[in-house]
Amino acid sequence: MELIQDKQKTVFEALKGTFGWKNVMQTPKVEKVVISVGIGSTKDKNKIGLIADRLAKITGQKPATRGAKQAIATFKTRIGDTVGYQVTLRGARARDFLNRLIHIALPRTKDFKGISAASIDDMGNYTLGLREHTVFPETAEEDLKDVFGLAATVVTTAKSKEEARAYLAHLGFPFKK
Repeated sequence: MELIQDKQKTVFEALKGTFGWKNVMQTPKVEKVVISVGIGSTKDKNKIGLIADRLAKITGQKPATRGAKQAIATFKTRIGDTVGYQVTLRGARARDFLNRLIHIALPRTKDFKGISAASIDDMGNYTLGLREHTVFPETAEEDLKDVFGLAATVVTTAKSKEEARAYLAHLGFPFKK
């Protein structure tokens, strides 16, 4: 299992001919990883605390609460009610999370055949949605009645979709063929 920090060192040599890079500083890098979880329409304080605790175990960092921006009577929400959690990982924590995501969590997902490259946006960022948090080994042994999904956005310094796809594939992201 080759780690992301080892692969980052070989990106320039591997992709300089494809993109015409002249300097090592032109190579893309992972700027940050943002993990978001919506808690749904629940007033159960225990479930909200459980989601925060499990997200902290997965990321190694305490999540920040995200409040409702407007009151919606149909959903019984008021401005400021907690509607989700978000964690921003940078540096070593982001690399560690990506290593666990690529090498452990994604292969454990049900019927895994690769991830879609269509989720790369025009600015070179990749967003991946997971239906269950239980694919991470930190939370797999716990009670399975409160399963939640999460979204992970990998923010890179790539200039285009093609550059981001080549960079992420070089890092080991298992894209569909």
